[in-house]
Amino acid sequence: MTAPVTSIAHQVASRALHWLHAHRERGVLPADSTADLGDPNSVYKPLGESALAGSLVLREAAAGSTEMRLARELLDYAWTQFREGDLLYERQLRHLLMTDPLETYAHFTRSGYRHAGMDRLLRHNAGLNSVRAVEVVPNRKLAIANAARLAGVDHGTDWTALARATWLGATPEPWAIDWMTAYAMTHTVFHLTDWGGRPEGLPADMAGYLTTWLPVWIDIWREVAQWDLVAELMIVGACLDEPVCDPEIWAVLADIQHEDGLLPRDGDPVSEDEDERFTDHQHTAVVAAVAGSIAVSRTLTGAEDPGA
Repeated sequence: MTAPVTSIAHQVASRALHWLHAHRERGVLPADSTADLGDPNSVYKPLGESALAGSLVLREAAAGSTEMRLARELLDYAWTQFREGDLLYERQLRHLLMTDPLETYAHFTRSGYRHAGMDRLLRHNAGLNSVRAVEVVPNRKLAIANAARLAGVDHGTDWTALARATWLGATPEPWAIDWMTAYAMTHTVFHLTDWGGRPEGLPADMAGYLTTWLPVWIDIWREVAQWDLVAELMIVGACLDEPVCDPEIWAVLADIQHEDGLLPRDGDPVSEDEDERFTDHQHTAVVAAVAGSIAVSRTLTGAEDPGA
């Protein structure tokens, strides 16, 4: 990657992280929340996403001291909201076949947070045929497997078989991709590589396919202002063994990012209401913080940028 990518990616990631931190208390679990969670997507899922962003900023360790502090505080806040892991433990205990408690917990284990009861429960569950046989789509199987790996309860996952079962694993006709398939494809890469931490986890033919077609897909969704998906595709580029990262696209993201750090999810008008702004654009801020952090890290380790 080139020096301009480092600078712009850091700017975008830093602003997004500051925005997430400044508005973190808009994501508060109701005081009477139980493990059943009436609407998991309202607060629970976004809290986990913020924890993911914080954990990756800390893992990459490529940000400044201020950003590292903000990332730790984001994680601490989310961990407190989950009652230091008790809520995740209770949810996993009550709902044996649900995978979101494990997947959420994995974001914290990446940064050293542990819950003894959750660890024991996950070790027990890992030996159950019913848990291993849960029916989910292929990229979701990868998500569960990567979370198990992070939590230390992965027992002989066949990563090659899981990879080949996905859309990306077939290296299909690239023009047939649609919006939902594109999101599924990005997550295939995220979990095979643990969000860029293990680029070697992506099979060589799949990496080559992405090197060729990723710039085309980015251009397509850039044209229709699907900024959340564009940023996810940029994470994919940074996860490759030979990263694909176009400084022009980073400049576009920097240009559309608001001064306070909000990154619009799409080309629709952004609400003036602060709660709506957070609800509508929190995920895109998470994606921007992750994309920028990984891009900066790959730059600083001397990776070349074939897309520049």
